[in-house]
Amino acid sequence: MARANAAYYATHDPFADFVTAPEISQMFGELIGAWAAGCWQAMGSPARVLVAEAGPGRGTLMADALRLVDRMAPDLSRALELWLIETSERLRAKQERTLPRAQFVHELSSLPEGPLILIANEFLDALPIRQFCRTESGFTERFVWNNAYLEMPCDAPPRDAGPGEIVEWGEAAEAFTSALARRVVHSGGVGLLVDYGPARSGPGESLQALRGGKPADPLSEPGTADLTAHVDFEALARVARAAGAAVYGPVAQGSFLSRLGIYQRAQVLARGKEPRLAMKLMAEANRLADPTAMGSLFKVLAVADPKIPLTAGFVA
Repeated sequence: MARANAAYYATHDPFADFVTAPEISQMFGELIGAWAAGCWQAMGSPARVLVAEAGPGRGTLMADALRLVDRMAPDLSRALELWLIETSERLRAKQERTLPRAQFVHELSSLPEGPLILIANEFLDALPIRQFCRTESGFTERFVWNNAYLEMPCDAPPRDAGPGEIVEWGEAAEAFTSALARRVVHSGGVGLLVDYGPARSGPGESLQALRGGKPADPLSEPGTADLTAHVDFEALARVARAAGAAVYGPVAQGSFLSRLGIYQRAQVLARGKEPRLAMKLMAEANRLADPTAMGSLFKVLAVADPKIPLTAGFVA
């Protein structure tokens, strides 16, 4: 999965296959920017702070967030260093045009020391998972060989399953979250993780592929489709707490955005617009926040230094 996605992002425009929340509406990035400004103030308004995004896509989310920060929190705008965690040279070229002040690293551990505000939107779902199958005699782990599954006997995975069931383990997502938690506990700061999946994962296979905007066989033509899997937020919260961090959520994306004022923001943006544009803005807000659209499937989790009080977006 890691190799296939690395090849895909190096050679394809992922936004031809799917649309992320920042690409739906500027309101998403703006609210994230407002949330980050509140975090910076809760951190004591440090004179220098790293604002980073993992897997920033085209840079749309961060561009919208910083536009609001520049206007509403100019002190933060002067204090921040912008860093992007990106491995695809192709996407880096797009991000440099959108965010010329950004600096780049390939991984979280390469960020310089200092207090950190990190955003990861639809980043963890693309990290590789492991799959295990429960048999009558124990567990097997799934591997891929010649574009087919190969199952090998193994020890029991961290999650249990019933006979005949498949269980997934997002080992890479847990490792990223644990490292993020250790970082914010040591240096101060917070990470915001937004992704899709249930609040509590159970047995079942969630690995999926999109090619040309349509579902595809994950094993067919590796490197030509975007591979993702559900994020196990319960597991992420557990590893973050084990590293000493405070955890907020997970909450539904719709609840998070509503508490931050997405519908009020839509009304402000719609003011004075012709009816067609005003209706479009409200439709975008609904798509992001309504439980029947993205508002329920997507979840939001914050991992923070325990000394930083965070409530915005997580408490009604």
